[in-house]
Amino acid sequence: MNQGSVSIVGAGPGDPELLTVKAVRRIQTADVILYDRLVNEEILGYVKPEALRIYCGKAPGRHSMPQEAIEKLMIKYAAAGNQVVRLKGGDPYVFGRGGEEALAVAAAGIAYEVIPGITSAIGAAASAGIPLTHRGLAASFAIVTGSRCHDHASAVHWEGLVHSVDTLVIYMGVSTLAEIREQLLKYGKNPATPAALIENGTTVRERTVTGTLGNIDKLAAAMKISNPAIIIIGESITVRDQLLSMEKAARSRIG
Repeated sequence: MNQGSVSIVGAGPGDPELLTVKAVRRIQTADVILYDRLVNEEILGYVKPEALRIYCGKAPGRHSMPQEAIEKLMIKYAAAGNQVVRLKGGDPYVFGRGGEEALAVAAAGIAYEVIPGITSAIGAAASAGIPLTHRGLAASFAIVTGSRCHDHASAVHWEGLVHSVDTLVIYMGVSTLAEIREQLLKYGKNPATPAALIENGTTVRERTVTGTLGNIDKLAAAMKISNPAIIIIGESITVRDQLLSMEKAARSRIG
């Protein structure tokens, strides 16, 4: 039997229309598809009826399947001659553990490819009207994880980020938002810096809450923001306010 292959595919931030053409082609021809929790169910409509579907989603504190088991399944089915798609929300190489999976597959001698997807930082920010860079306001941005707040061995270097990056995009930080706020203020970030939370970005359930670094944790609690959500901190958030004002003015003229 000829050996199969593995395609590690980014499903994008939520909107199924943001899939790449290459991603759709791989999904349509897959014999086995292992998919994550944040993959939009509509995307699974591209999967052929006879394909084997395996759910291996992960929620904070609740993993349906250990990472090592996922990797073993990818290798097992590809070695048996199947075209395997590992379908992941966002981009596989941005907090998606795609690098670990590529290393495991390569070590097993299995042919593989990585198909990028629009990561949530880019997709959700654009959908909410927030440019991550903007002339005169932000010339750089960084994407970090907020889930390391209690992990002192590999903690985020907030001090360096405060003084070197204009826009911060924080994944997996809703539950530790108060600690993130404290760290940024501790190292000199202005409490008046604009801040935003985008929940379920690019989907019909998208919600955006804006405030400042000084009050964003309280706003998140009041609005009951939950995962999946990203946090954005930086002056370019003010562009969203300008766009909303222009849209409101345009509607009033039409009305």
